[in-house]
Amino acid sequence: MMTSSHPPIGATATMIFIAAKFRVLPDDADQWPEIAADFTNAVRAEAGCLWFDWSRSLDDPTEYVLVEAFRDEAAGAEHVQSEHFKQAQQTLPPHLAETPRVVNMSLPEEGWSELGELAVHEGG
Repeated sequence: MMTSSHPPIGATATMIFIAAKFRVLPDDADQWPEIAADFTNAVRAEAGCLWFDWSRSLDDPTEYVLVEAFRDEAAGAEHVQSEHFKQAQQTLPPHLAETPRVVNMSLPEEGWSELGELAVHEGG
């Protein structure tokens, strides 16, 4: 299966979808949600942010996964040029064990789709 970071010709909506893995220093791992809280709240308040959600790995308590999406390329650019992003570039790295790893894609979508293979049916 071939994947592309470009939407198909004729696509009307293209959201920016990002998944990033953050390996946090062991002494900071339990406090990471509080350490990143100001940044998280500021990003969620951006007009072009569709979601910005942290999860903690079940296998590695020092790893957090960030799943985020922006309305379009302009919203993504606005995000990385914001003052809170620049501030996070200074305040978050001292708490990290390594540079975060990221997957960044432009998708011809407007949000989440249902996973039909695991559909929930009313009444059982």
